[in-house]
Amino acid sequence: MSPTTLPACPDHGHVTFLGAGPGDPGLLTLRAVEALASADVLVAEHEVLDVVRVHARPGVAVVNTDPDPAGPSADRHPGTGTPQLTVVDGTSTPVAVPAERDAAHLVMEAARGGRRVVRAVSGDPGLDAYAAEEMLACAAAGVPFEVVPGVAAAVGVPAYAGVPLRDADGADVRFVDARTASGRCWTEVGASDGTVVVSTTLDSVAAAAGELVAAGRKPDTPLTVTVAGTTTRQRTWTATLGTIAQTLKQAKVLPSPEGGRPVIAVVGERSAAARRDQLSWFESKPLFGWKVLVPRTKEQAASLSDQLRSYGAVPHEVPTIAVEPPRTPQQMERAVKGLVTGRYEWIAFTSVNAVKAVREKFEEYGLDARAFAGIKVAAVGEQTAKALIAFGVKPDLVPSGEQSAAGLLEDWPPYDPVFDPIDRVFLPRADIATETLVAGLIELGWEVDDVTAYRTVRASPPPAETREAIKGGGFDAVLFTSSSTVRNLVGIAGKPHNVTVIACIGPATAKTAEEHGLRVDVMAPEPSVHKLAEALADFGMRRRAAALEAGDPVTRPSERRPGARRRRTTT
Repeated sequence: MSPTTLPACPDHGHVTFLGAGPGDPGLLTLRAVEALASADVLVAEHEVLDVVRVHARPGVAVVNTDPDPAGPSADRHPGTGTPQLTVVDGTSTPVAVPAERDAAHLVMEAARGGRRVVRAVSGDPGLDAYAAEEMLACAAAGVPFEVVPGVAAAVGVPAYAGVPLRDADGADVRFVDARTASGRCWTEVGASDGTVVVSTTLDSVAAAAGELVAAGRKPDTPLTVTVAGTTTRQRTWTATLGTIAQTLKQAKVLPSPEGGRPVIAVVGERSAAARRDQLSWFESKPLFGWKVLVPRTKEQAASLSDQLRSYGAVPHEVPTIAVEPPRTPQQMERAVKGLVTGRYEWIAFTSVNAVKAVREKFEEYGLDARAFAGIKVAAVGEQTAKALIAFGVKPDLVPSGEQSAAGLLEDWPPYDPVFDPIDRVFLPRADIATETLVAGLIELGWEVDDVTAYRTVRASPPPAETREAIKGGGFDAVLFTSSSTVRNLVGIAGKPHNVTVIACIGPATAKTAEEHGLRVDVMAPEPSVHKLAEALADFGMRRRAAALEAGDPVTRPSERRPGARRRRTTT
């Protein structure tokens, strides 16, 4: 059996102990993703579930092991402290698991009946979690299990903080869990001149530093302390063993209700702490920690949000429009039937929603992508083309230049009665679409069936917390991808605070934003959502460089009050 072959699942089940890494979902291993895809049950704490459940199959059951029965994140029976199985697709299957059962018993309960269980833990099962007890329980009960290692916090967090643990001379590295370390342990690491990686909490860092000094380490030994490592909430402080207490006090993080948050401290002359300003690749990303409002649905914003995350941002999708079927579906039904009977030479898709509308109508009639045989297909841009490819249709025409209706017309061939047996184009669109494409196709000699495939209406207001963040400066930036997103966002949530960076996809959108009293800071060099995100990242990079050059702290826009008006920056 190869290492990645899934073992047989006997009547008494199978358990995979899986390391979910220190926080960044991208640090899951390929083997972990494979195991999650075949799981019947996930058992984990809430924060770990947020990392792993996206890779689980629909219908997987989830057991939340959070010990606090009143915790807001727990999946529990209403009004009780009893954990329950919660199914990802929105339904739930309660199970009678007593609240006093520990994680080992939860795993055993889930494994009964031949189910394949994934027990996910933070970091690595062998270094960060006390998973051995649960493994022993499986062994005693005859339940087969396997271990999928994960990136340990003690290794992953320093890497994201820009603190290599070893140098060219191969310095000794010691790992200490301050929560369980004995006096003898501190004496041993204090006598060493190697690098020490300490797992502790924010309010216990100074005590750990004191233990090391008492054990023989010099007070001027460099150290770094990182909280929320590998996530966009990461923050790192550089100090010495003797000054770390004062450094944290000056940073106003202690005393704090969050003092119990776990941290990783790296201590040692060879730990590169002194060169962190050169090696801090993660926290120096252009939009690191920026909370960016994306006024689109999760489906529309998927690739854009991924791009923003690559710049270190925290995207927050807020749909400003809702898509509904046309009021009179007969026109769309006739057009789809005409598509099958050979009425059209071309079909042109101007949005992902248009692809979705046609696909749903196809499924209603029992059709699939084969119905496009013999018909030329055009897509107005890359995202629309991707939606078609996912449907099983490869577009014949995508704009080579500007990703817009105008760009599509630049490449669209004129009607030629010799080569084109049919002169008609099927154009499924929104009810509020502009006439640019229709007029251009007619000018090229084509007849156009301009069909309302879906209606766009203003979305429902977002939650009160989101509305307050928009109006109160809780967002660092807003990306406006059309004039309608400006009007609709202001309509359903209010006007963004003037501390928020406003980024617009083009001049028309910028004009609408200014008409609503917004200062436009960033404008995309061409009408593309991905160019817009790039332009915002460039803005953030320049802003960061200017702060460093002036000797000012690097802050996010939401962390300061607005100063003088800034000029619009076109990149």
